[in-house]
Amino acid sequence: MDITVQNTFTPAVFVQAGDEFDISISGTFVATVFVQRSKDQSAWADVDSYTAPAEKTGRAGSGWFYRIGIKTGGYTSGTVKADLFA
Repeated sequence: MDITVQNTFTPAVFVQAGDEFDISISGTFVATVFVQRSKDQSAWADVDSYTAPAEKTGRAGSGWFYRIGIKTGGYTSGTVKADLFA
C-alpha cells in the first residue's frame, strides 16, 4: 500500500499466536512509520517505528491484529510503500 498522507494505515492483519509475519517498508520518504498492534482493532499500541526503509520478520506472542502506517503529524513528504504479510 502506498501512503502519501498522515493518519493513514494499512488494513489490519490478524496474526495467530506463535506465527511469523513480515514487515516491508520501502520508498523515498520523510516520515515516521509505525507498526502497531491491537486485540480489538479500536485501541492500537505502537510496537516499533521507522524513519527509513526496512524489512523485518516478527513473531506474535499471542493473537494480535497488526497494521503499518503514519500517525497525525508524522508525515513530511514522499511515498511510503508499506506491506504486512502474515
